[in-house]
Amino acid sequence: MSHDDETIRVYGSEAARYADVTKNAGKDPALRLFLDHLAHGSSILDLGCGPGIASGIMAAEGHAVTATDATPEMVALAEARPGVTARRATFDDIDEVAAYDGVWANFSLLHAPRADLPRHLAALATALKPGGLFHIGMKTGTGEHRDTLGRLYTYVTQTELSDLLNAAGLHPFETRTGADKGLDGSLAEWVTILARKPNDG
Repeated sequence: MSHDDETIRVYGSEAARYADVTKNAGKDPALRLFLDHLAHGSSILDLGCGPGIASGIMAAEGHAVTATDATPEMVALAEARPGVTARRATFDDIDEVAAYDGVWANFSLLHAPRADLPRHLAALATALKPGGLFHIGMKTGTGEHRDTLGRLYTYVTQTELSDLLNAAGLHPFETRTGADKGLDGSLAEWVTILARKPNDG
């Protein structure tokens, strides 16, 4: 089991506030970069979709979006967005094979235990079609701990994340770093990496 009940509970109770805090997520340059690399009408998995802001933009641009989240309240918010198919699922529930042209895992896998990251990334690589695009965002640092709201975080270094992607058969080609304030109000450094699954994968 790779989900954390306390993290899910926090997101459930804070769903409306989280949707407000992240309301400008659609302006994220990483999202634009991801979509610019995809053909029109691509099938996309939004893993840990939250309130579905990115999913809604993907759908509005003509993509077929499957949004998953472990928090029922988030699934309800995402499902309400036009063109978005949302379902409740944990990281362990992703078992498709060559189903998606793109996977958007934006600051969702940081809630998985470190020991589980390799198998989750392997499953997502399997869910991607050959040549498929993979985006991941993680907070950078070391160790695991809970924030002031009680959410479990796994921190990675940029090198560690690149190595994890390569081990899963995904080839990183674009990296961005920065820092932002999160739901708990603290400033956190982050890294996003865009990777591709080989065409013969």
